[in-house]
Amino acid sequence: MALFIPTRLVSALALVGASSLMLGCGSSSGGGGGTGASSIKATSSSSTATVASSSAAVSSTAVIAGSIKLNQLGFLPESAKWAVVPAGSATSFKVISTTTSAEVFSGNLSAAATWSASEESVKLADFSGLKTPGDYLLRVDGVKDSYAFTIAADVYSALTAASIKAFYFNRNSAELLTAHAGIFARPLGHPDTNVVVHASAATAARPAGTVISSPKGWYDAGDYNKYIVNSGIATYSLLAAYEHFPAVFDNQNLNIPESGDAIPDLLNEALWNLEWMLTMQDPNDGGVYHKLTNKNFDGLVMPHQATSERYVVQKTTAAALDFAAVMATASRVVAQYETQLPGMSAKMLVAAESAWSWAVANPAITYQQPSDIKTGEYGDGNLSDEFAWAAAELYITSKKDAYYTAMKPTETFATVPSWGDVRGLGWISLAHHRENLTAIADKQLIANRIDSLAASLQSVWAASAYRVTMQKNDFVWGSNSVALGQAMMLVQGYRLNGKRDYLDAAQAMLDYVLGRNATDMSFVTGYGDKATMHPHHRPSEADGIAQPIPGFIAGGPQPGQQDKSGCNVPYPSNIAAKSYLDDWCSYASNEIAINWNAPLVYVSAAIEALTPK
Repeated sequence: MALFIPTRLVSALALVGASSLMLGCGSSSGGGGGTGASSIKATSSSSTATVASSSAAVSSTAVIAGSIKLNQLGFLPESAKWAVVPAGSATSFKVISTTTSAEVFSGNLSAAATWSASEESVKLADFSGLKTPGDYLLRVDGVKDSYAFTIAADVYSALTAASIKAFYFNRNSAELLTAHAGIFARPLGHPDTNVVVHASAATAARPAGTVISSPKGWYDAGDYNKYIVNSGIATYSLLAAYEHFPAVFDNQNLNIPESGDAIPDLLNEALWNLEWMLTMQDPNDGGVYHKLTNKNFDGLVMPHQATSERYVVQKTTAAALDFAAVMATASRVVAQYETQLPGMSAKMLVAAESAWSWAVANPAITYQQPSDIKTGEYGDGNLSDEFAWAAAELYITSKKDAYYTAMKPTETFATVPSWGDVRGLGWISLAHHRENLTAIADKQLIANRIDSLAASLQSVWAASAYRVTMQKNDFVWGSNSVALGQAMMLVQGYRLNGKRDYLDAAQAMLDYVLGRNATDMSFVTGYGDKATMHPHHRPSEADGIAQPIPGFIAGGPQPGQQDKSGCNVPYPSNIAAKSYLDDWCSYASNEIAINWNAPLVYVSAAIEALTPK
């Protein structure tokens, strides 16, 4: 029988060593070492008792509908700190220590305003002035006390680790051993050493039915297939996190099989997918297969129970360009580890340029789903953004001016990144490397592209009733990745010019996914008192363990509700920011995906690295 662990405790247990995990008292999502499960449970019990008694203090007054919504994990001492309070007669708030029950901070609530995305009238509590480390809750007359939160210098360390280790838990072609996976250990699934070339991908050199080997990589989402297009933005985001904030990761121990091998664990995890991506390039012409997949989605089974034949399907221009961009990025990132990875940097750059050449020769081959393939498409009819991104990364790494010209920089604008629009990624990289580019690069244009987008996002944040950058039309499939993508671009603005509002707005979007949202939930499994428990993720649902694998972020609210006909549980709301269903059936709001987890890694690390100490 699986042991149920309250979700707030899982965050504290994230870095518990394997010996504790095997006792069934925790879950693995971080490095070795940490606090023992028994002491964590005792601390939590004490805090819970304090919260319960303080909640009783407001029971004698009329409690209005709604709840105080805030980042359920907590804050860095010097970060901006905001909470959303349902509009009522109260005009002030207090912050209470959960250790002593004493009031430690107070302030005035803002005027009431309505957030159109949630159709709520709310007030804001700004407690940024509270900087003393400790455990606290927010209290407002007539409203139930908030969830407890922590202020600490390392408050996001476990979150960053868990959001990376989620990729380990989604490894293809790997047995997850108890020493690394704890209670989430599982047998090897999908070796992918005998993969068939589908008719759509056939060439004279590799006719239909040819068997190739294409192991490793990550399962893309809740399903067991692997897609180059989505791997592109996901892997890039991890590489960028390391390239921009190496100090966060250099000494991190995620307790994965490669830990301790003189390569940072974040890069080790990225390499697991990069090595798979390299096998998806046809060595005969440089083209890249769009995906490796079953013909149909698997049922609700564990990886080793999913044994359908696997295929590589169609070469596409998008796949070649995403591959080229990522390999060019990876080439420069791994170059500093030539001793550990001899020849890898050069191999990646050759592969990137070969894929670019194929794409230039085949500039408009979009994915067309074969009639016998029913899995995800990642189809994209507009390839200008992929060309721009690949050109930018190849330019930065190779220093060849022709690539900068090919990017068409004066015609290419910065946008919030998504798998279908990757223009912003090229600008992120150009901004990071702007002092080391050749003379052809327009440094002012690069800065303007980043700052214009950051300023636009900041203006939305400043005017928002929820003090977030999300607007009603942002609640699309995978809306949480929109929120984190917005945060990524705000981070770039802050890195360029140090405008504190940009950092505070980025912090707000981390707050958003960790609880300051209209559902009053943390969307990260294992992190927060009220966190996602039933993600659309086959291993989390099929393993018979009550709690989900920690560190995964759910897709988030979106009003399309494309899955409601197959759900026995109704959505709680049709309102955009509230249209979220924490149930396995909800692939439209509750699936996990590597391209949603990667910006969580980036943003958590960026906030930790950039917030003044």
